This record gives sequence, C-alpha cells and structure tokens, in this order.
Amino acid sequence: MRDLSRDTRFLSINTATLRRERPLAEVVSALARAGIPGIGPWREQIQAIGIKAAVKLIGDHGLAVSGISRAGVFTAKGRAGLQDVLDDNRRAVDEAAGIGARCLVLIGGGLMPGSRDIADARALFAEGLAALLPHARAAHLPLAIEPLHPMYAADRACINTLAQANDLCDALGEGVGVVVDVYHTWWDPGLEHEIARAGARRILAFHLSDWLVPTTDLLLDRGMMGDGVIDLKRIRGWVEAAGFEGMCEVEIFSQRDWWQRSMEEVLRTSVERYKSVC
Repeated sequence: MRDLSRDTRFLSINTATLRRERPLAEVVSALARAGIPGIGPWREQIQAIGIKAAVKLIGDHGLAVSGISRAGVFTAKGRAGLQDVLDDNRRAVDEAAGIGARCLVLIGGGLMPGSRDIADARALFAEGLAALLPHARAAHLPLAIEPLHPMYAADRACINTLAQANDLCDALGEGVGVVVDVYHTWWDPGLEHEIARAGARRILAFHLSDWLVPTTDLLLDRGMMGDGVIDLKRIRGWVEAAGFEGMCEVEIFSQRDWWQRSMEEVLRTSVERYKSVC
C-alpha cells in the first residue's frame, strides 16, 4: 500500500465536501492554499463560468481533476424521455473532456416515473450507457459507473453493487469503468472480490468518507474519515492491490456538521485524516 502519511500528492477533494454551490474559484483557491493537488468538481460549477474559464482557473492553480460529478440518471424521464437525458449526458462528456477530467461519474437513476419495476430501470440504464458510450469514446473520456448504497435504489440509483457495475463493464467493453466509493460499498460481502475483478483498468475513481452510527440523514450525514465504522485502510488496500494508483477523493455530504464549518477547517481535517486513518 502507498504511504499516505508523507504528503498529499494523492489527495483530491470533491467539491461537495465544501458544499457544491460554492463558486469554483473560491474552492480552487482554498485547495491551493491547503496544498491539496486534486479536485473533483460538479457540473454546475463548471457551467457557471464556462469550460474555458474553468480550465484556466484549475490549470493556473496546478490542480488535477480526479473526476467530474455527475451524469447518468438515464431513468429520470422514462423511455419516452431518454433522448433528452442522453443529450444532457453528451454535454456532460464534453464538459468533463474539456477540463481534462480523469473520468465522468455516472449514477443509475431510480425507478422510472410511476414504475415499481427496478429490473426495467436497470435495463434502461444499460441502454442509455450503451448509447452514450460512442460519444465518450470519441472524446477519449472514460465513463465511471458509481454504484450507490441500496437505500437509494428507488429514487437515485438502481445500480447498487460493484458486481452490477462490473457486469455492465463486461457487456460494454472499453471506455467504461467503475467508482469505488466506500460509503456506498463498505457493507458488501463481495466487495474484495469485485474490486479485484475490476482491476486497475476499470477502477477510475476511489471516494472516501465514513459511515456514522447512528446516521441521522441517509443522504446528508456522511462522516469525516475516522469518525465512523468503515475499515478505510482495508478497502484502500484492496483497491491498490488491484492496481489502482489514482487519487483518493474525499466526498462528504454533511449538512449539519462539516458544511457548517469553514473551508479551512474542513480541508485541514481532511488532510489530517487522509494521512492518519486512510
């Protein structure tokens, strides 16, 4: 395993950790001051200033873009609205490729409007992903499927395990990979096997946070690394044994705690925990 305690060269911060509605310039400046070399911005922040301005801003501060959040959600408008969703996903590919991101993160989307058929939702996600892939390949941008915890299956993500994501990669071939997010996957008894199955070519992103006990909000109460029950070093060990050499991206949604603190405190603590418990 890599020794993270020495420096921050493998550390990235997903801008949701600092509240994703913050202006990109504010976040980029804070990361640079904190000596953090990586950023994972959200599309809205890029759209607010435009791709050219985002490229210049991030480049002037010497940051690497570990990934862009987020796209996918092919189920949002049902089959009748798939073309509209695909058009937006193609714009997301262009945005991510335009700023030199390592990957574009995609989530599944929940049940289709008025439906109880999760198998149908998963089938539509696969159809949408297959339709998007030629555009992503032409842009030389990998698509990263992020399975979300099953508690989100109805409303956010019908792809819930790394095994499902790996199956899609098997079916679609080059240009598709996976995100291993500890918050969403730590509970999975097949996780070690599926990480090894994914391997270095497929693992495009690795996201860090922690699972608090109790968790008071299933979406907005993620913990800072070390404050919860996830065996972070063990999972990172599996990911790195599979060949992953990319950045460790901190992604914490924390409405009542970390979002109430200053960016400086959040970043300082992220660095401390990255070095000590991850």
